[in-house]
Amino acid sequence: MAYKPKIVAFAGSLRKDSFNKKIAKIAADGAENAGAEVTFIDLRDYPMPIFDQDEEAESGLPENAEKLQKIFKEQDGFIISSPEYNSSVTAVLKNTIDWVSRPPSENLSAFKGKVAVLMSASPGGLGGLRGLVHIRAILGNIGVTVLPQQVAVSAVHGALDKKGDIKDSSRREAIKKLGADLAETCRKLKS
Repeated sequence: MAYKPKIVAFAGSLRKDSFNKKIAKIAADGAENAGAEVTFIDLRDYPMPIFDQDEEAESGLPENAEKLQKIFKEQDGFIISSPEYNSSVTAVLKNTIDWVSRPPSENLSAFKGKVAVLMSASPGGLGGLRGLVHIRAILGNIGVTVLPQQVAVSAVHGALDKKGDIKDSSRREAIKKLGADLAETCRKLKS
């Protein structure tokens, strides 16, 4: 039987009705259809203070950082969909990466050697594309291999139906393919 990759999918957004949560779920479906075991998490369920090394030295890691470390360490890959804030990475995504990677001597293992795909969605014309450049750089610097293919859904407010699915079948299939490509890459790396 072929290896069943473990993948965690999430959005770099806290908003309840986040467009990025919706498209992350579409990519997760693609990964599941390709034989992966996918866990979808909502960063809203893992609140943490802003990373502060003094607080870490005084109190250790927040409980939710420890929970996310455990989840991330068990995965082969990440599906990350994130809006861009001021042409860059969102605060919640960067804060999550900062806490989960602590201390770096031990917990880069939550990231190192993993594979990721990136996507974004935005009402704007670029679809959040500028922020993906920064996410790619951050992840690459902590040992994550980020696949070159990515999707940015522009004008997303008109691209989704009432159920949160992409109306245009070619766009929907491109997002599902990201998840499937991730699953296949993780499987090949474990073979």
